[in-house]
Amino acid sequence: MSTKNVTGAVLVAGGGIAGIQAALDLANSGYYVYMLEKSPSIGGVMAQLDKTFPTNDCSMCIMSPKLVEVGRHMNIELITLAEIKDVRGQQGDFEVDVFQKARYVDMTKCIACGACTEKCPKKVDDVYNAGLAKRKAIYVPYPQAVPLKYAIDAKNCIKLTKGKCGICEKTCPAGAIMYDDKDKNLTLKVGSIVLAPGFSTYNPSGKAIYNYDASKDVVTSIEFERYLSASGPNQGHVVRPSDHVHPHKIAWLQCIGSRDINTCGNGYCSSVCCMYAIKQAIIAKEHDPSLECTIFYMDMRTHGKGFESCYNEAKEKHGIKFVRCRIHSIFTQEGEEKGQVLDYFDEATGKVVRELYDIVVLSVGMEISPETRQLAEKIGVDLTPSGFVKTSSFDPVATSKPGVYVCGAIQGPKDIPQSVVEAGGAAMRAGASLASARNTLTKTAPERTEIDIKGDRPRIGVFVCHCGSNIAGVIDVPAVRDYAATLPYVEYVANNMYSCSQDAQDAIAAVIKEKNLNRMIVAACSPRTHEPLFQETLLAAGINKYLFEMVNIRNHGSWVHKDHPVEATEKAKDLVRMAAAKSALLEPLSEADLDIDQNVVVIGGGIAGMTAAKSLADQGYKVNIIEREASLGGQAKNLYQTAGGAMIQEGLKNLASEVTSHENITVFAGSNIEGVEGFVGNFKTIVNTGGTSKTIEHGVTVVATGASELKPTEYMYGQDKRIVTGIELDKMFINDDPALKSVNSAVFIQCVGSREPERPYCSRICCTHSVVSALHLKEKNPDMNVFVLYRDIRTYGEKELLYKEAREKGVIFVRYGLSNKPVVSVGENGKLNIRVTDHVLQLPLVIEADLLTLASAVVPYKDEKLAQFFKVPLNEDGFFVEAHVKLAPSDFATDGVFLCGLAHYPKPIDESIAQAQAAASSALRLLAKKSIKTQGAIAEVNQMICSGCGVCVAVCPYNAPSMRLSKPYEGKAEINPVLCKGCGACVSSCRSGALKLKGFDEGQLIAMIQSATNF
Repeated sequence: MSTKNVTGAVLVAGGGIAGIQAALDLANSGYYVYMLEKSPSIGGVMAQLDKTFPTNDCSMCIMSPKLVEVGRHMNIELITLAEIKDVRGQQGDFEVDVFQKARYVDMTKCIACGACTEKCPKKVDDVYNAGLAKRKAIYVPYPQAVPLKYAIDAKNCIKLTKGKCGICEKTCPAGAIMYDDKDKNLTLKVGSIVLAPGFSTYNPSGKAIYNYDASKDVVTSIEFERYLSASGPNQGHVVRPSDHVHPHKIAWLQCIGSRDINTCGNGYCSSVCCMYAIKQAIIAKEHDPSLECTIFYMDMRTHGKGFESCYNEAKEKHGIKFVRCRIHSIFTQEGEEKGQVLDYFDEATGKVVRELYDIVVLSVGMEISPETRQLAEKIGVDLTPSGFVKTSSFDPVATSKPGVYVCGAIQGPKDIPQSVVEAGGAAMRAGASLASARNTLTKTAPERTEIDIKGDRPRIGVFVCHCGSNIAGVIDVPAVRDYAATLPYVEYVANNMYSCSQDAQDAIAAVIKEKNLNRMIVAACSPRTHEPLFQETLLAAGINKYLFEMVNIRNHGSWVHKDHPVEATEKAKDLVRMAAAKSALLEPLSEADLDIDQNVVVIGGGIAGMTAAKSLADQGYKVNIIEREASLGGQAKNLYQTAGGAMIQEGLKNLASEVTSHENITVFAGSNIEGVEGFVGNFKTIVNTGGTSKTIEHGVTVVATGASELKPTEYMYGQDKRIVTGIELDKMFINDDPALKSVNSAVFIQCVGSREPERPYCSRICCTHSVVSALHLKEKNPDMNVFVLYRDIRTYGEKELLYKEAREKGVIFVRYGLSNKPVVSVGENGKLNIRVTDHVLQLPLVIEADLLTLASAVVPYKDEKLAQFFKVPLNEDGFFVEAHVKLAPSDFATDGVFLCGLAHYPKPIDESIAQAQAAASSALRLLAKKSIKTQGAIAEVNQMICSGCGVCVAVCPYNAPSMRLSKPYEGKAEINPVLCKGCGACVSSCRSGALKLKGFDEGQLIAMIQSATNF
C-alpha cells in the first residue's frame, strides 16, 4: 500500500481504560488519534471504582494522570457524546460517519466553576454513583472528569423540554450556555479503527430470586463500589442502605449474571467478579475490623498475578469467610432482627444453614450491551455466540474486518491489566499497517522557555488536596492550608478538591503565572504516581520542573492515621513545613538530550518473543532475537491446540517462517548473553553463539524468556509411563501416539505444584488445558471414562463454555481439598488406582485409569543473572516484576526494558501474543521519540575531595559511578548521568563527602530536619 493511500490517523472508539491506553500508545508513536466517547467525558467503569487490588491503589488516583495526559495531548482529539454511525472504505483509508449529540455548553468558554449546577433546580439519578445519589440536569459526570466541561442532560432539562427555567444561562459567568446547540454529523478519515467501548454490568432487576427490586439492602457490586468510595454518596462510610445503620454482616453472592444459562443465558465466566468481591470484602473490613464478611461462590477464580495471594490473605489475615455454595434466593426478614435471609448448604456439617445479613452484594458480571452489538454489526465484525467480538488465538486483537482492532471487555470479559495489555496490542496492530504514514498528521509541541529565577527571592505556592474524603475525611485540609500561609516564603495557598484533575492543573498553572510563583508544593497523594503530572504543569507555566516538592499526606497521613484525625492534621502541617523549608533552597536542574539507538534486542524466541520482534520489525525497526535453544518456538513446540481451536504447530510454523524470512530480523539461536552495558537508548549486549562473541548495540530490550513445566515429585510421576504431564500428553496428541487408542479410562489431577505453600500462585492455564485435553480424548473415544480431579475449575471468560461442553460430553469432575489430595497407586490388576474423596457423597472413590495426566505448574526460570544485567526485579516466585501491575503490565521500572509472555506470569498463547504486541507498543513509544531527556535529580561528584575509595562503585545498583582513567582526576569517581536513577546509595556511603544528590542537597535535608525538630 503506497503512502498516498494511507491515512496516518486512527479512530479509538471508547474512553475507558483500554481506549485511553490505546490512544496514548498511538499518539506517542506518531499517529493522530480521534477518540470517541458516548458520554460527556472519558474514564469508563474504572472511574467508578474505589481501589484496585492487589496494589490497593485508589482507582481514580492512578487513573487521573492518564486522563489529564489524554486531555492535554495535542495529537489526541476528544469527541465526546459521540458514536459511530457508519464505516466505509478499507484498511489504511476508512471514512467514518460520526453522530455527536449537542452538549448545549460551549466548551471553549466553560470554566467548570459549577455555578450552573448549584442553581439548577432539576435533580435526576446520578449514573456515576449507580443511581444511589442525585445530580443536576447540567453536570459533569465526576470531579476529575476529562474534559472537565459541563453538559446539559437534554432529556431532563426544564428549558429544553418545556421552554421554561433558563437559570443556568443567567448564572453562568462565562456565557457558555448554548440552548440552540445542535447535534452534529462528522466524517473522519482514518487508517485504522480500535474498538474499546467497554461493557455493561448485568442488571438483576426483574429477577425475584435476588430480591434486588424489593430491598434497598440488596445491592450490586458497582453500587457497593460507590458506597466504599470516598467520592461516593456516603463518602466511603459503609451503612445499611435502608436505614443507614452500621452493618455487622455482609454477604457477597458470586456469579450473578455469569455462569448462568437459566436466569439470563450468560454461560460464560466474567473473569473479574471473584477478585473484586475479595477486594471489596477486604476494604469493608479495613473500614470496620469487626465486620463479618462472607463470600458465597462456586469456584474461586483468582487466576491473575498476585490474586491468589490476596485470596489467601483474605482468609488468613482478614478472617473473611468463604462458603462454596450457589445461593438460590434471598428474602427480607422484617421486625426487630431485620435483614436479608440466606439459606445455604454447609459441606462441613452436611446441614442447611440459615443466616441473616445486613447487606447482600450481588457480584454482577459483564455483558455486551445491545448498542455495542449494533456497533459491531455496523462496522461488519464477527461476534461470538456470547456477543463478544470474535478474534483468533494467533491474532487476539484483530477482528474479522481488516484494519479494525479491539481491546478490553468487548473482546471478552477481562480485568484491568489484561485490558491495558490488549490496548497496547491493538495500538501496535493498528499502527503497523500505517507505518508509512507515521508522523504525517501529528503536531509538534513548541519549544518551552523556562523563566530564569536565578537570584530571585523564593515565592512558594502551596496547594492542599481534599481527594474527596480520602484525605479530607481525616485531615482538616483548610487548617493545613491556613497553616501553610504562615510559613516563610509562601506567597500563595489554596485547597483543591482534586489537585490531579484537569481543571485544577490548569488553575495551578494560571496561578503560578499570575502570582509570579517560582516554586510549588502539592500536599496530596503519592509522588510515585503523580509527581510527573505536577511537574508537567510547572513546565507548562514556564518553571523548571525540579522546583517542585510533593508531600504525601494521604499514604503518610489520612490512610495510616485514619482513627486519629487531630494527630494526622498536625503531622500534615509538619510535612508541609518541612517541604517548605526544603523548597526555599531548591534550584533548577538541567536535563541532557539522549539519542535513542533505533535497533532492538528481544531476549527469547518463543511465541511472545517472535511476536514482539515481528511487531517492531513490521514498523521498520531492526530487531535481534537472542534464543538459548537451537531453534525458535519455546514451549509452544510441545503444545497441541489452543482453547480457541487453533492448531498450535501450524500457527507456530507460520510465525517462525515470517520471523526468519523478515528482512529486519536477525536471529541468534543457540546463544547466551554474556554481558550487558549501557542504558536506555544506548545498550550494548554481548552475545555468545557457538563460542563466538558479538556485541549488539540497541536502544530498547524486550524480555520474553518464557517459563517451563514443573517436573512433579508426587503422584508416582516418573515411576510409570502411563503417568504424564500436560505437555507430555500434548506431545502424544501431536504425534498421534498409538497408546492413546487403548485408553478407556483417563484421569487428570489439577494444581500439581501450583497453589501449594512452596508455590502459592495459580498457574492460570492448567484448568483450561486439561478441559481441552479431556475433550480431545472424548473425540478419540466418546465412550472413554474421563475424570478431572480439581480444587477450583478456573476456566475464566468464554473458556467456561468448554467446561460446560466437557460436562455435557460426560467428563466427570471431582473436587478435592489441599489437605486431602488424591493418592495414586498400582492395583493388583496392574491398573493405576487414583483414590479421592467424592465431594458430594463425602465417601472415598477409587478410579481405575489407563492414563493419568498431571496438570503441572508453570515455573519461571528465575534468571537472576539476566535480572542483574538489565537491573530488573524478580518477585518471590521468580517471575519478573512489571512497572505497575495494573497500568504498566508490559513495562519495567527500568527505562528501555519491556516484558511479555510467561516470563511475566503464566498465560495462554493468545494472552502472550497480546502482551508481546503491547511490549512492542511500549518500545515503539520510546523509539519513535528518537531522543529523550536524562534525569535531573542525579548524583554529582566533587572530584577535588574524592578519595578514590570506590565504595560508590560497589554500592550502586545501576552501575552509574566509575573511576576516571584519565587526568586531571584520574582515579577519582565520576557519575554517568544517564545511568543514575537518583537513589542516593552512593551519597550516603561516601566516606569523604564528595558526593551529593541534586535536589537533595545536604543543606536542603538539614533544613527539613531542623524544621521538624526545632519548631
